[in-house]
Amino acid sequence: MTEDWDEIGFVISSQYRIAVLQRLSDGPATPSRIAEDSGIGITHVSRALGRLRDRTLVELLVPENRKKGRVYGITDHGEQLWDEIRAKNLIE
Repeated sequence: MTEDWDEIGFVISSQYRIAVLQRLSDGPATPSRIAEDSGIGITHVSRALGRLRDRTLVELLVPENRKKGRVYGITDHGEQLWDEIRAKNLIE
C-alpha cells in the first residue's frame, strides 16, 4: 500500500467524490446509475467523475465520443486508494 496523502485528501474533501468512488468500487456504472444509487444529483456526479478522471482514479470504459450510456469504472490506482481510505477509517 502506498500512502499518498495528497490524493487521499483530494478524495475525502468531497462527499461527492467519496460517493462516486464508493459506488464504482462495486463495479462499473453510468453517471445516472451512480446518482441513483448514491442519492446525489447528476450534476455533482458528473463533476466528481471529471475530477477523479483528471487524477486517473476513474476511467471511461466506452469510446470518448459516446454521449449516451457512458460507463465509468474505477482504475487500479483508484481501487488501491479507496482501499487505503477505508482501511484508515477516513470516512463515515
